[in-house]
Amino acid sequence: MKNHFTKTILAIVITITLSSCSKDDGPSYSEENFMAGFLTNSGFSAVTDATINGGSYEFGSEFTPLVKGKITSLKVKLPATNNALRVTIWDKSTPTATVIRSETVNVTAADTEQGFDIADLELTANKQYAITMNSDDWYNHRRTGNTNATYPVTSGNIRIDSYKWIGGTAQAYPTNIALSYYAGDVSFNFIQID
Repeated sequence: MKNHFTKTILAIVITITLSSCSKDDGPSYSEENFMAGFLTNSGFSAVTDATINGGSYEFGSEFTPLVKGKITSLKVKLPATNNALRVTIWDKSTPTATVIRSETVNVTAADTEQGFDIADLELTANKQYAITMNSDDWYNHRRTGNTNATYPVTSGNIRIDSYKWIGGTAQAYPTNIALSYYAGDVSFNFIQID
């Protein structure tokens, strides 16, 4: 009887150990940023110049995440410092684009990409969003020969659907499309969550 009891206890311990070791916590995903891949895949990496105090614009990219994920931080690179740069994330799926997050960041160094942690912002797969900034300083990326890019452009799990801009300092959704250049280096870090 003692031997049977010992075998039962041993079987329970082995079962618990095996089930805890084989527990699947799900896949682990790496954080990604679309900017470098976008500039390369669109051809906008060939020629770059900088504009400082060139007039204020709200400009950036319409994009679609190809998987469910979350934005964990913003990335900005400007040719001048700006202690109150407004970065906006829009829900483009509504009839009129809706602001879902607006952050004011302090760009303390020129010509250096800076990251800004934000509260995680969950994005739905295959839903269109936009990220814009309002600035009078920016980098201007063009293709060799000033030819037009073809959208969409995919970089990792983010598809860039278009580049848009509008003049002024208001937090207004950009309505003008540009194909021959990309201005402004504003992006985000993204991580897939399922």
